Amino acid sequence: MSPRAVRTAWHYGLLIGLLLLLSAVLLYPIWLTIRGGFAADPVTGRGFTLDHVLLLFRDTRTMEALGNSFKVAATTTTLAILIALPLAVLGARCVFPFKKVFSALILVPLILPPFVGAIGVRAILGRAGALNALLDTDFDVLGSAKFWGVVALQALSLYPIIYLNATAALANLDPALDEAGESLGAGWWRRFRTITLPLIRPGLFAGATIVFIWSFTELGTPLMFDYYQVTPVQIFRKIKEVESSAEPYALVAILLACAVGAYVLGKAVFGGKAFAMYSKASRAGGEVRLKGPAAWAATGAFALVTFLALTPHCGVILMSLTPEGQWYRSVLPESLTLSHFQQALSAGESFQAIKNSLKLASMAVVVDLLLGLLIAYMLVRTKVRGRSLLDALCMLPLAVPGLVLAFGYVAVSLNWPFGKGDPLEGLFSVVAADPNPIPLLVIAYAIRRLPYIVRSTVAGLEQTSGELEEAAMNLGASRMTAVRKVIVPLIAANLIAGALLVFSFSMLEVSDSLILAQQAQHYPVTKAILAFAGRLADGPYIASAMGVWGMALLTVTLVGASVLLGKKLGSIFRV
Repeated sequence: MSPRAVRTAWHYGLLIGLLLLLSAVLLYPIWLTIRGGFAADPVTGRGFTLDHVLLLFRDTRTMEALGNSFKVAATTTTLAILIALPLAVLGARCVFPFKKVFSALILVPLILPPFVGAIGVRAILGRAGALNALLDTDFDVLGSAKFWGVVALQALSLYPIIYLNATAALANLDPALDEAGESLGAGWWRRFRTITLPLIRPGLFAGATIVFIWSFTELGTPLMFDYYQVTPVQIFRKIKEVESSAEPYALVAILLACAVGAYVLGKAVFGGKAFAMYSKASRAGGEVRLKGPAAWAATGAFALVTFLALTPHCGVILMSLTPEGQWYRSVLPESLTLSHFQQALSAGESFQAIKNSLKLASMAVVVDLLLGLLIAYMLVRTKVRGRSLLDALCMLPLAVPGLVLAFGYVAVSLNWPFGKGDPLEGLFSVVAADPNPIPLLVIAYAIRRLPYIVRSTVAGLEQTSGELEEAAMNLGASRMTAVRKVIVPLIAANLIAGALLVFSFSMLEVSDSLILAQQAQHYPVTKAILAFAGRLADGPYIASAMGVWGMALLTVTLVGASVLLGKKLGSIFRV
């Protein structure tokens, strides 16, 4: 057999192995969840029936919760677009005072999960919060407007994803198209509506998809606002019933079908086909320098959004610095302390949670680095058939709700070979009397964040000539040695950037942590924050301190990833 044939056989073997692995950890859990929702016997999973799903559709509370979830997602996405799109246009096409500063600050909301920011919002907008103290009023904002509290917090936390995608799409436009429209007498609004918007629509839809699915299946924020009439919270509350009831499976199947249906509908209506550019001139050459009131209005728009987006962060920071009971019906805390940060690092439950998250996130990074490098190499350096399927499977975690995947891993732990009486019983479990969710958490973190490292590594390989690898092999090095000693050092920045993103977002993963960790000794940071936030006395203060530690971590890692990837950072958050 010729060397080329051997290499092709190895490529196909590796492709099949990767497809089987991803099918086992991604498609199989989803299949088990769907099968459980339609199984006639919920214990064995045998048979087929529509009764479980139809029963839920007849349940007014379930339908109300599903409707509320859709309203939250649609409103959050719309509000995020209204915030991000004007800022992206200003940032891409105009020069104004402090542009570079606000271009960095506008991404700050990514450093804090929305549900952690809810702690700060409660301290500011609560009945005994800072706003009522400032206005000398007694408004129960969060009691009467929980829906808008959830929507506003999620929109102000997630709009940077749309901003990154819109900015990247605008940067790829050929300025000559807009200039041609202007020369024909079209005004700014008409040119934007008929030229710019259709051209950036696919990129805009890509960011909006992430925001919609994220907010549709968000679990932590509704829990923190006591807004329980949404489907994710209903699923969370039924996790203990998975061994004896098909209702939780059916509910997750409905959630997944709705998310996929919304994506397909949105793709057909708003996604559209990307238009090819004949040239991509430098955006700097097409930027307009604003002057006078217009310049300061642009700066003011960025400043206003930044202020609103950072308000929850400020609330969390102030809560973490406040002694117990010292921020009650006052605009600012009456005194400050650093003791909560010490407690967050030294108290048994919080310190154990931090150790758990560090261990889980580090293991997920190792898994993703190995998988990401193999997958990216297959996508860029080989021409085997089936690569597009591998690419689609890698990107699927961005489109599949984290809540669905987490529930799917619960279903895996209850089926052969890991269920009761099976040969691998106890290897990992979630709802058993003595659970072991650690392997499941590592797998969940790694799969959920695999797209980040794959896209980052693909970008690096595309910029690295394959001739360098071939040259090393011509000098006697094996392909493995050539990749290890030539390719990996050249794409090290991309690997580091992807690893940073995997690590930081795994440290603050919400859905997987809340679903899979059911006992205190297994709590990651986010589950511990939720537990502390619901505890009286010092609980919310320690939770805030843990949130600040998380913000610091994400700040460092996102800044590092931004420096290493530059404008390609936006492509990380794209379905």
